[in-house]
Amino acid sequence: MVAKTCNETRVIRTSRIFPNDVNNHNTLFGGKLISDIDMLASISAVRHSRAECVTASIDSVDFLSPITPKDSVCIETFVTFTGTSSMEVIAKVIAENMMSGERKIAATAFLTFVALDQNGKPTKVPAIIPETEEEKKLYETGKDRAEKRKEHRKNSKEYARVLTTHKPWE
Repeated sequence: MVAKTCNETRVIRTSRIFPNDVNNHNTLFGGKLISDIDMLASISAVRHSRAECVTASIDSVDFLSPITPKDSVCIETFVTFTGTSSMEVIAKVIAENMMSGERKIAATAFLTFVALDQNGKPTKVPAIIPETEEEKKLYETGKDRAEKRKEHRKNSKEYARVLTTHKPWE
């Protein structure tokens, strides 16, 4: 299995913000952004693994700055760290004021995907090779994020045992 560079997994999409994309505050609806992030990050994961992939987790989406209809939104994703069958993908969301050209990081997110074989079972993925300073920093800190993710998942499974599935409206 041949290792790949972060750049080989990079996906970039820029789009405009239209009235049907905004919430009652006239800013980009967070749910739409999360959906777009997941879609683009999944392409990075498949590019890396060349296998079907499923989203295992979205660690967090940090909304750092509002995105308005005056902005374009550029989402950039790439694989930052790999496990045996899992891949961490970062999503950088860059808002650009279409009139002034001012650009800012508007949101970030880390997602984890698992590669699946033809039987729907986890399958090995290639290692990732960081090249730029940004990629190297993300790679170096990836193991720590993976360990925190594993602990969080364990806690989520414990919560699931005590949560009920009753229908509150009955």
